[in-house]
Amino acid sequence: MTSSPSNSDLKLTDHAGLLAAIAAFVIWGVFPVYFKLTESASALEILAHRIIWSVVFGAVVVQFRKQWSDVKAAVSNRNTLKFLMLATVCIAVNWGFYIWAVQNDLIFQASLGYYINPLFFVVIGTVFLKENLGKYKLLAVIFATIGVAVLTIYGGQFPWVSMILATSWTGYAVIRKQIDVGAMPGLFVETCLLFLPSLAYLAYLYTQGNLELFNGSINMKMMLIAAGPITVIPLLAFTFAAKRLELITLGFLQFIGPTLQFVVGLAYGEALTTAHIICFGFIWSAVALFCYDGWRASRISLA
Repeated sequence: MTSSPSNSDLKLTDHAGLLAAIAAFVIWGVFPVYFKLTESASALEILAHRIIWSVVFGAVVVQFRKQWSDVKAAVSNRNTLKFLMLATVCIAVNWGFYIWAVQNDLIFQASLGYYINPLFFVVIGTVFLKENLGKYKLLAVIFATIGVAVLTIYGGQFPWVSMILATSWTGYAVIRKQIDVGAMPGLFVETCLLFLPSLAYLAYLYTQGNLELFNGSINMKMMLIAAGPITVIPLLAFTFAAKRLELITLGFLQFIGPTLQFVVGLAYGEALTTAHIICFGFIWSAVALFCYDGWRASRISLA
């Protein structure tokens, strides 16, 4: 007969999960620094490297975790493969536009996209899954809408990059929820689907003499190859944390990423206009309402 885990074991597990979640969101939050350091390469070349080296590093991880059977099951099931192909389109759009946004000094818009992403989930759940919105989430959606409207009308720029990032990531998450595939096997299949087009694009750049992997310094070569590990590692940390932490905790922690992106944008000297300040004021108020509603719901469930 096996004994149940002690309170100290559970606390240790929660502590490890908390550290893993923070690590994942911090890495995602400082991603703009990496893309700034590698901006001598085009956004498409960096995207191609991210895909190719994710396949290489992902294969190592899949081998270490003995998940080849999961990969085989995913590609053998026609319905699962169809959903993974749709997810691949979403993740490629998300990664590509994010890199482009950072390289074109639109980090604030990228940050805004990931702030409003949880609110997109709320809208999807309400409209398509007929979930109860609740007054606090409704207020959060209204505040976020006002913030975007202020930036569009008063600031004179519709945050289309933010919308593309939020929409593509929401689409990716919704699609992945439809299939029973682990995070790492799923990501491995997705990047494999993009491997040959990415390799062909790098070959084209090579024939044109524009392949930064060959033209750049040793440090640049190492940084481009590192695109694989820095893509896979935070995902593994997040999945590790997701199994050990309550959803409300992950809900709070997920805003570490866009907050750090916002700080990075300030550090790189992006123009913070009055419209940006008002917009983010409404977005942060929406985030506060979103988090409060999650905290209140968790307290009620424990009562």
